[in-house]
Amino acid sequence: MTADDLLARHRAVLPSWMPLYYAEPIELVSGSGRRVSDAQGRSYLDFFGGVLTNMIGYDIPEIREAVERQLRTGLVHTSTLYLIRQQVELAEKVARVSGIPDARVFFTNSGTEANEAALLVATNFRRSHQILAVRNSYHGRSYAAMGVTGNRSWSASALNPLQVAWLHSGERLRGLLARLDSDDRVDAAVEDLREVLATQTAGDVACLIAEPIQGVGGFVHGPDGLFAGWKKVLDEHGILLISDEVQTGWGRTGEHFWGYQAHGVTPDLLTFAKGIGNGFALAGVVGRADVLEAVPAISFSTFGGNPISTAAGNAVLDYLLEHDLQANAERVGAILGDGLRAATADLDCVAEVRGKGLMLGVEFVRPGTIEPDPVLTARVFEACRAGGLLVGKGGLYGNVVRMGPPLTLTEEEAREGLAILVDAIRSCAAAGVAA
Repeated sequence: MTADDLLARHRAVLPSWMPLYYAEPIELVSGSGRRVSDAQGRSYLDFFGGVLTNMIGYDIPEIREAVERQLRTGLVHTSTLYLIRQQVELAEKVARVSGIPDARVFFTNSGTEANEAALLVATNFRRSHQILAVRNSYHGRSYAAMGVTGNRSWSASALNPLQVAWLHSGERLRGLLARLDSDDRVDAAVEDLREVLATQTAGDVACLIAEPIQGVGGFVHGPDGLFAGWKKVLDEHGILLISDEVQTGWGRTGEHFWGYQAHGVTPDLLTFAKGIGNGFALAGVVGRADVLEAVPAISFSTFGGNPISTAAGNAVLDYLLEHDLQANAERVGAILGDGLRAATADLDCVAEVRGKGLMLGVEFVRPGTIEPDPVLTARVFEACRAGGLLVGKGGLYGNVVRMGPPLTLTEEEAREGLAILVDAIRSCAAAGVAA
């Protein structure tokens, strides 16, 4: 079968709103370490990890063996109506590393479902459907999760079961707060929160849901301490804080295990997904017992926390901690981040290199402005693929190249990918000037 045959079949049976990367989409058929190969035999260094999901990399013996052990029992699924040893063991570990006291854990299949569960818990706990969310955010594709997503490109419906009021993100490049320095931006964001509570709500708000670093939003983030400023106001009103750690969790930022820890606060609820399953469907919400118990009816997830996924999750978390991949993310991420900043400092088409650890974005603009340039971004994106590097795209205006490599990325691989990326950026920037 040719790639063209598969593409035609894809378009014939799958919805058009499911995007495919690249002008000539590729089928990935194998992987090892941090590399994948397509159906034509071309090998790529993967800097996007299945959208930050293949956190440990590909074909990892410890994970494969854990899953195979469970498969050999003959039990792939039992449902949570029965005791599941792997689920209990993983919940104990997640509760322990969450930083939340007296924690309870509920497993789901995806980050979308995890955020839905967190919203269910918070609205029941507070007996209110009023939610605070952040502009440029992304929390999932389902009804309520989409309702708290502050990015029009990902909001497929104007209908919303929640009453949502929107806060400024505190980003550095655009928006009303961008003109301020870091400390003043936190103060201004807190003032914004107080004004929103006073003018757009009835007072009894359930929660604020926020990403420490906005994933789909292009790895935009406010100053460290922003969550602390917000939480001081939230606590005055009894409003819960949900930290969406679907992309920032498990040490990816390098400096901390969870993104919220950069702000010196502890959330009431924390959602996780993606990397913990390393490709297996696994996600969940962890929170204080009194909060997570606030569901007044029976509820469970048919597949959430199933024996196969939690076998993988236990192996992933054990591997992550035993190999101190958080420290590796900080060390190797600095090679990428510092290298990108140095190599693009003279390019006025690069507005910002941002992010933390192995969660990095490059924002492209029209030279001499902050006007987004999605055309140049697309060219760099394609040039990376041509050079043997897979990266992602994102941002409110589609003008950010995103990178979230496996946390096992080596220094040599970081330098290899950096060289490909810098060559792509400089060659595309030069071609744009020439044109």
